Amino acid sequence: MTAQEVNFDGLSGPTHNYAGLSYGNVASAGNARSVSNPRAAARQGLAKMKALADRGFAQAVLPPHERPFVPVLRALGFAGADAAVVEAAWRADPNLVLACSSASAMWAANAATVSPAADTADGRLHVTPANLAAMVHRAIEAPVTARILRSVFADERRFAHHPPLPALEAFGDEGAANHTRLCAGHGDPGVELFVYGRRAFGAGQSKPKRFPARQTLEASAAVARRHGIGAERAVFAQQNPDLIDAGAFHNDVVAIGNGPVLFHYEGAFVDTPGVVEEVRRKLADQAELTVVEVPAAAVPVEAAIRSYLFNSQLLTLPDGTGMVLVLPEESREEPSVAAYLEGLLASGGPIREALHFDLRQSMRNGGGPACLRLRVVLNEADRAAANGAVFLDDALHARLAGWIDRHYRDRLEADDLRDPALLTEGRVALDELTGILELGPVYDFQRE
Repeated sequence: MTAQEVNFDGLSGPTHNYAGLSYGNVASAGNARSVSNPRAAARQGLAKMKALADRGFAQAVLPPHERPFVPVLRALGFAGADAAVVEAAWRADPNLVLACSSASAMWAANAATVSPAADTADGRLHVTPANLAAMVHRAIEAPVTARILRSVFADERRFAHHPPLPALEAFGDEGAANHTRLCAGHGDPGVELFVYGRRAFGAGQSKPKRFPARQTLEASAAVARRHGIGAERAVFAQQNPDLIDAGAFHNDVVAIGNGPVLFHYEGAFVDTPGVVEEVRRKLADQAELTVVEVPAAAVPVEAAIRSYLFNSQLLTLPDGTGMVLVLPEESREEPSVAAYLEGLLASGGPIREALHFDLRQSMRNGGGPACLRLRVVLNEADRAAANGAVFLDDALHARLAGWIDRHYRDRLEADDLRDPALLTEGRVALDELTGILELGPVYDFQRE
């Protein structure tokens, strides 16, 4: 059955700010407590979506989450009206409000792991929302993410929804940022590459020494079992711990795949040759694997991470003639990366084009083009069964642009997060957005 990959991009929320909450994310830490521009952040993400849709790529939208997230503050013992809860939490410890105000759900690559119908035992598309247990500000996302995805993919005959894995350190799950799929065509059976940072159980393993390894093998294996991905179609690989310590907090900071192409940094995995060979062998009945490895001698690891060369979108051109890399502007400004890309595009390989976008508001918080989107392969019947209101066209783009301009501030500092008006502004905006996207009551304040 004909299928296409749809990029479901997360919209940045009205509380987009730089709190430096993500330990191990170099950009997030480096820009902590600087002034943000929520309106620009949302506009930059929407502009990327529109440009790709105009080029013929299938594009859809996922909404922000409610922030500040008052239910967590109430669970921590603060009481009274919602605005009073936020103020009391700020007085007790501003870090509590900062953790409950992050717009990090914009990075939809962490929303879930999705396996398309062509790969699964029961022929349905399977979804497991990520528990994001490694970071407090992200661990609170899972319940609302699950509601949103159930609203977008509601038909249980075509879509199987699983609850997040137990939110325990041993089962830390970071979603599609540590998962990629290799295949001949999007509608063909593929090989699903699950990348983990450490094993929860067992001695003698290599681990990062500086930063946490957020994804466990046990979590990746559980997601594969749930989705019915057989051993012949699953590959489990450990990310190089030295690269995690360098700031590659997710696999998609050093490797990405699309179709039969694996694009990765030298030594991305603990046993890179072994991983490549296993993928090649398991994919062989469908396609020949093409590997594009970026040498460390050509691009220093610091430059690869700083520019987010690999945190790009690798997309098949609509006419099928090759692939395009969707990159942040920073990759054009990093000399070694710019020189490498020039040679790559001239090499005659599968990657034929590079598109650069201004995503500086997201990049300053440590999220590039790949972070902003969740890849979902939909066959014709799946697409027809999904919520059509979230798919981007000219009309939806115009409505979303107007919505952003009406509801978003153009300047936000950390102290502004205690402002009771910000809570109200966010709820008014999200209530309107759920109407635009026809999602129903997915937020806690809508369900009270």
